[in-house]
Amino acid sequence: MTRLGSSDTVDVETSVECDGPRALLLEAREVPLGGVRAMSVHRSLPQRDLPLVGAWCFLDRFGPQETRMRVEPHPHIGLQTVTWPYLGEVRHRDTVGSDVVVRRGALNLMTSGAGIAHSEYSVGEEATPLDALQLWVALPESRRHGAPAFEQHAVLPSLVLDATAGAPGEATVVLGELGGVTSPATVYTPIVGAELRIPPGSTVRVPLNPDWEHALVAVHGEVIVPGGEADAAPIGLDTAHLLYLGLHRTSVEVTSASGATVFLLGGEPFEDDIVMWWNFVGRSHEEIVEAREAWESDSPRFGHVVDHGDERIPAPPLPAVRLTRRRRRV
Repeated sequence: MTRLGSSDTVDVETSVECDGPRALLLEAREVPLGGVRAMSVHRSLPQRDLPLVGAWCFLDRFGPQETRMRVEPHPHIGLQTVTWPYLGEVRHRDTVGSDVVVRRGALNLMTSGAGIAHSEYSVGEEATPLDALQLWVALPESRRHGAPAFEQHAVLPSLVLDATAGAPGEATVVLGELGGVTSPATVYTPIVGAELRIPPGSTVRVPLNPDWEHALVAVHGEVIVPGGEADAAPIGLDTAHLLYLGLHRTSVEVTSASGATVFLLGGEPFEDDIVMWWNFVGRSHEEIVEAREAWESDSPRFGHVVDHGDERIPAPPLPAVRLTRRRRRV
């Protein structure tokens, strides 16, 4: 999915710090998708002070809304796109020959490597209900210059989330590993992306790797999460926020009165600071300039999206200042 511009800052709403884990409640912001203001998304990552959670560097929620999506061919470098649908169907086409329909329950994972392009159209000619998460994973140095790839996984593993009150919950492991259960999708850093389902009136315990950092995003419903220390006030998480959980947690308890769906993201802190602009993840200003020029000149680097003509999204102008690496300040 294409992004609009390069300013991705949101405000910190609540901060609870302690000697061990911390909890930061961060507000998402609404942005237009691809310059078409008929469709908007809520962006939870990157944050001004938190550019990554593990290797996760971008998180958009598009929907729930009724719209006709037409995202023309656009490029990516240095990342994986993770599409996790909740409602509706979207046709994905790319420059490695993929032409698939994205549906609920299936993971769609595109690895850009040194360069790929793709398009996204809602199925049908009329406006249709759509709702999905679109996430990006920054590729490490060992993989970001490699060949592009695409994979779709319709069957993903799950695990039971033990309940301390009420009924047990369930997690679908979309990417990486959670509680000893591993997704079949290809990853290049230690990572987790999982959908958590909490029954009404239940508190479930989610196992975490204490060496990794984690965050939670509510997709449907509201949840309550402990603030960190035993005497810290609990934090309410709704669909307009991301809750950063920090490091050093072996688990987190999630409570929902009416039932909820939550997405967990986390992983080993990423190996480097990144430069992220438009649809590109790199390490330097020069690298981004080179990728932009390659796209604008119709370079073979990005290939041609299957079943498309000359239509494409042009790159926006570069800012007047030099692009710098995004540094964590929390």
